[in-house]
Amino acid sequence: MSDSRRPHTGRRRNEAARRAILDVAVDLLGRDDGAPVTIDSLAAAAGVGKQTIYRWWPSKGAVLLEAMAERAGTDIPVPDTGTLRGDLEAFLAATFRGAGQRLTASVLRNSMAEAQRDPHAREHMRAFVESRRRVLTGLLERARDRGEIAAGADLALMVDQVYGVLWYRVLVGHGPLGDAQAAELARALSDQAAARLGDAAG
Repeated sequence: MSDSRRPHTGRRRNEAARRAILDVAVDLLGRDDGAPVTIDSLAAAAGVGKQTIYRWWPSKGAVLLEAMAERAGTDIPVPDTGTLRGDLEAFLAATFRGAGQRLTASVLRNSMAEAQRDPHAREHMRAFVESRRRVLTGLLERARDRGEIAAGADLALMVDQVYGVLWYRVLVGHGPLGDAQAAELARALSDQAAARLGDAAG
């Protein structure tokens, strides 16, 4: 009887350790206080050994990337203002503020570089990117259902425009990511959608 319970107990203990690591990583991302984040510091704060971290993630960047996905789900709620422009502005403002933080931007840059070299890191990056794209696509689909976006509009291209701006500014670092940029991009995309509707009606 006791032998049959051991695997289940082990799985619970392993999942608790994994959860502790992610919680620590999320907390460190939120602090953004300039302190370096290393595998050693993650392991110490979570109360686990380094090998426990490597059991689930190939690198520090992969841990932080998953933690960022969790933070995004909490810190970037999906707005429902009733208008495409309002929804986009709220969503982009929260997204750009998060990505513009020093530590978050550094993790994004390093994770993207790592993804070019390591297939495992690439899979983590792809999963992170797809999760954020799905959220924005859902926002655009609601606007399409309200009649603010033409039925034949390429929603994937609209998503590309949003994240193209974000990634270009994160990777190149030539311009800010903040509320002003979010408002301008939201205006441009909603105007683009309105123009497409006008063309379809004409």
